[in-house]
Amino acid sequence: MLDLSQDAGALTAAIVDVESVSGDEKALADLVEEALRALPYLSVDRSGETVVARTSLGRAERVLIAGHLDTVPVAANLPSRVEGGRLYGCGTTDMKAGVAVALKLAAALPSPNRDVTYVFYDCEEVEAERNGLNRVAREHPEWLAADFAVLMEPTDGVIEGGCQGTLRAEVHVAGKRAHSARSWFGVNAIHGIEPVLARLNAYQARLPVVDGLEYHEGLNAVGVRGGVAGNVIPDSCVVTVNYRFAPDLTIEQAQEHVREVFDGFEVSFTDAAPGARPGLTDPVAAAFTAAVGGEPRAKLGWTDVARFSALGVPAVNYGPGDPNLAHQQGEYVSLEKIADSERAMLNWLG
Repeated sequence: MLDLSQDAGALTAAIVDVESVSGDEKALADLVEEALRALPYLSVDRSGETVVARTSLGRAERVLIAGHLDTVPVAANLPSRVEGGRLYGCGTTDMKAGVAVALKLAAALPSPNRDVTYVFYDCEEVEAERNGLNRVAREHPEWLAADFAVLMEPTDGVIEGGCQGTLRAEVHVAGKRAHSARSWFGVNAIHGIEPVLARLNAYQARLPVVDGLEYHEGLNAVGVRGGVAGNVIPDSCVVTVNYRFAPDLTIEQAQEHVREVFDGFEVSFTDAAPGARPGLTDPVAAAFTAAVGGEPRAKLGWTDVARFSALGVPAVNYGPGDPNLAHQQGEYVSLEKIADSERAMLNWLG
C-alpha cells in the first residue's frame, strides 16, 4: 500500500520504486486507486490505468490537479536513493514527485476551499492516441470539467503558463536521376536542399508576448531523407522541419507561416498539435499565482495543458521537478522542492 501519511519525499520514493514504464502502469495505478478509495470524502473512477478522484462539496469553483503515472524506460536507475538532499531514480522529476504532492493534497484536504478533481493518468510519454488523459477527454469528458487545472509537470517550482504548439513538415526537393559517373546528365536533389538550409540558418524566430508571457519560437531541420544508391545521382530529397510556435497562432496559421518560409518548394505536413494560451488572467489562475508566488514564465514545449485548453479549461504547468533533468539516467528531484510545492498547494487550497 501507499502510505499517504508519510512525508512527500518518502512518498515520492515509494512511488518511484514501483516501475511504471509507459504501457505498464497497472501496478502503480492499482496502488493509487487503493489509496484514494480509502479516503471517504472522495468519489473515485477508473478508466484503464487512469484514476480520477473528486470532492463534491458544492464549492463555487472546481480545480483539477493532474499528473501522469508513466515514465520513460528505466536506465539502471531503480531503486531510488537519497543523496545530499536529492532523490535519484527513474521518474523522480518527471513526474512522480508531482504525483506524490497531489496524493498528499488528496489525503490532507477533506474540505478544501474549492472542489478538487485529482487525475492520475497513463501513457503520457508515448504517442497521443495512447494518452490516458486524451482517452478520458474522449470517453468521459465530464470527469475533467473544471474552472482551472494544474498539470504537475516538472517546472522547478515555477508556474509555466500555457504551452507552445508544434508541427512537423516535410520540404521536398526534386532532382533528376543519373549515373554518378556522368552526374552532369542529372540534377542532384541532395545538393538542391542548400537553399532550404540557408533559409533555416537565416530564420529569425518570433518572440511574441502572449497574455504577459514571452514565448520563444523555433523552426529547425530535424531530419534529412535522400539517396538511391552509391552510384546514383538522387532525384528526390526531403528535409523534415519542426516548428514550435507560440499559442497566439492556430495550427492553420502556423502551417501558412511554414509555407511562406519555404515558398517555391513543395511542403507537406505530417503532424501538429495546438498550443495553449496561459490563461493567467482568469481569477482562479490569479489566485493560484498569488498563493504559489514567484514570476510565471512561458512554457517552452508542448504539454497536456493543451488538452485542457481544448476543453475550455485554463491550465498551467507547475511541479517540483527540474525539467532539464527529465529522462536522464541521473534524474533526480530536490526533496526541498517537493516540500515547497506541497506547502504552496496547501496554501492555495487549505
